[in-house]
Amino acid sequence: MLTQRRFLCLLSIATSLAVFGATLHISNADTFRPVVRGRRGVVAGGQPLSVEAGMRILQRGGNAVDAGVATILAASVIEFSHFSFGGEVPILIKLKGRDVAVVEGMGTAPAKATREFFVNRAQQRGGVTTATAPDSGATLRAGNSNGDMPTMPGAKSGMIPSTGPLAATVPAVLDACVTALDQFGTKSLSEVMQPAIELADGFPIDELRVQYIATRAPIFSQWPDAKRIFLPNGAVPKVGDVFVQADLARTLRSIVAIEKQNSRRGRHASLMAARDYFYKGPVAKRIGDYMQTHGGLLAASDLAGWHAKVGLPAKGEYRGYEVYKTGFWAQGPMMIEVLNLLEGYDLKKMGQNSPEYIHTVTEALKLGFADRDRFYGDPDFVKVPAQQLLSKDYAVMRRSLIDGQKASLSQRPGDPTNMKPLMASAGQISYNSPPVPEIEKANDTTCVNVIDKEGNMFSATPSGAWLPAVVAGDTGVLMGQRLQSALTDPNSPNVVAPGKRPRITLTPTLVLRDGQPYMVLSTPGGDNQDQGLIQVLLNIIEFGMNPQEAVEAPRFDTQHYVSSFDNHEFLAGVLNLESRLPAEVMSQLVRRGHKITVQAPWGTGSSPTVIVYDAKSGVISGGADPRRGRYAVAW
Repeated sequence: MLTQRRFLCLLSIATSLAVFGATLHISNADTFRPVVRGRRGVVAGGQPLSVEAGMRILQRGGNAVDAGVATILAASVIEFSHFSFGGEVPILIKLKGRDVAVVEGMGTAPAKATREFFVNRAQQRGGVTTATAPDSGATLRAGNSNGDMPTMPGAKSGMIPSTGPLAATVPAVLDACVTALDQFGTKSLSEVMQPAIELADGFPIDELRVQYIATRAPIFSQWPDAKRIFLPNGAVPKVGDVFVQADLARTLRSIVAIEKQNSRRGRHASLMAARDYFYKGPVAKRIGDYMQTHGGLLAASDLAGWHAKVGLPAKGEYRGYEVYKTGFWAQGPMMIEVLNLLEGYDLKKMGQNSPEYIHTVTEALKLGFADRDRFYGDPDFVKVPAQQLLSKDYAVMRRSLIDGQKASLSQRPGDPTNMKPLMASAGQISYNSPPVPEIEKANDTTCVNVIDKEGNMFSATPSGAWLPAVVAGDTGVLMGQRLQSALTDPNSPNVVAPGKRPRITLTPTLVLRDGQPYMVLSTPGGDNQDQGLIQVLLNIIEFGMNPQEAVEAPRFDTQHYVSSFDNHEFLAGVLNLESRLPAEVMSQLVRRGHKITVQAPWGTGSSPTVIVYDAKSGVISGGADPRRGRYAVAW
């Protein structure tokens, strides 16, 4: 028991703190970083120098789109561990007085990328789906032009290689950025690309990039051009060294030079000229020639025939909030499906990260993933029952499958066409593959979010062409690996086909409230992206957290889905929990039948940034997850 003196002392301290707290309105928030707030704009992304590029453009009079594009381009130079210039980037945009639009920044499969090609290739290799080396001059000289590697050591490659020339789709970043600028921005390409050019000329390399170079060197060093760039003087750079990408800098300068040469023709014409120089001119030819002579399928004609479309978003509503995602060529609509399911529960009463809450959200996610894996694919090639999948009536039927006390271990897609909760012919999917150790999982992708003083909104998920990657000769452009997300199952809507987009995981998010700007958020994390974003969204809407609290709170993620990467494994019932969650919560989840894996305290794969806009005051607030070095700046 406390002595009377100690009790009185503690009471005095408590009283003083209560009075002091009441006077200063001390927040109960306990976060590593503060919320950043401003009235002119907030830029959030994956690296301080990427974010600085966007803020520089805002301060020079650009809008949210101009700043977002500058941030993407800067990230494509310095965040090469997760994303680079040869990758892809879906973008959601909401300008004041205009509807929400999607820049469909996902490149297509090459014309030669048929299902038969990959099936025959696997048969010729005796069914072996892993290899000792990627395509390179050495392997070509040895008579092997079909080498490939999984995304990470320890993983297994599928029939469609995870890394190497055969995994490449059409590079989409430049066209997506030019399209966004042309239709929604105000600045020239040369203005928003200038920070990226400066960074390509040299930037102080950080710990994360050095780590990636060191661990991926055994793979990329077998491609001479990649080895030359990422192992300067034959060695891994040291932290703080000025890292130079001279070939990429030259390519970027040549693109903006074309824009300037055509400036008298007007803004649109000069932007298109710069775009065509890359996709229809000498850069495309050099990329195509390199890929064709190094065992790839991508040709210059594939680049010339592709253009980023501006499409309509998928739209849902959760408790009065309007939620916008990409179309069904990406996994984003799944988030709307899951929110429709969760709307039938009193999540606030359950409590944030209670056993009931985690179980309910996890079971809803499993149903959303089952529909994703069964129905989602490029709408240009397959008919997706979009209206039914996103309907509230469908969610009511699907919700009946959730057992509040027992975890499902089956994959259970619905039957949206016939409006039934469960597809009668659905069978278990299992690839019987060992899971990839957490430390070896690919940390691909980054995120970019911007809101400016007018309430203009920009959310993007840049990804692809991460290290290790093929470098297309002297262009300095790293080539993507996104074709691995397509399947060779002829019955899947995501089966590979020439000119078709693989169904991707990239999922920017935009939220309105009463038709007014409210929130943008996005994250890296592969199949974990929408899982992390749903939790951040609910942390804010249901539990009243500020943006920084929302991204720092402990998270969980299920692996009860067909992986979008490597050999597309299915891990029934596996639920990852960060160790900051209480032991009793974990025990109760085990009793419900979940297969628990305890991660490091900050070990989940997602790492979002989120920006919230107050339509009444004009105050813009941003949060950035410290898990993987996210960064946000306000003005």
